[in-house]
Amino acid sequence: MSAPKIIALAGSLRKDSFNQKLINEAARFALQTGAEVEVITLAELNLPLFSEDIEAQGTPTDAQLLKDKLRNADGILLASPEYNGSITAALKNAIDWASRTEQGAVPAFRNKVVALFATSPGGLGGLRGLNHVRDILSGIGSLVLADQLAIPSAFTVFDEDGKISDPTTAEKVSVLTQQLVSIASKLS
Repeated sequence: MSAPKIIALAGSLRKDSFNQKLINEAARFALQTGAEVEVITLAELNLPLFSEDIEAQGTPTDAQLLKDKLRNADGILLASPEYNGSITAALKNAIDWASRTEQGAVPAFRNKVVALFATSPGGLGGLRGLNHVRDILSGIGSLVLADQLAIPSAFTVFDEDGKISDPTTAEKVSVLTQQLVSIASKLS
């Protein structure tokens, strides 16, 4: 059995995003299990707002790149910031582009195992937004793990190098990551 291919993605465009730090840590834990991991940073992609008019002129290069990477993955580690109780526009837009299917192509999210994470300075840790991400991804064919992790008080979670400073929190991120890798390895 080959090593599972995992995509790690945060739904934030902010340079010092707590959710990007969180997904980087989850990616690190996945690498430690022997998975192949690629971290995708949304801010580095040129994704115009989804429009069928733009799509009719040809899928933008970075949208196609994202779609192809997701298609080739066995699992997805996804951290979503919570904006107004929901997901970010950047994440929704990326999902919209990646979920578009060309004639005869496999949908990018179909049968992909997904682990959901969030962190926020608030007391709920981004929990409300994860419900929306779960609904969207389940609706387009992803196998979203029942377990998810929302980490409150994001200002206190990471050290200056972006590593999780609390051992209990690190263990929770590691356990959920290992769960995803274990299931994804059965699909690879």
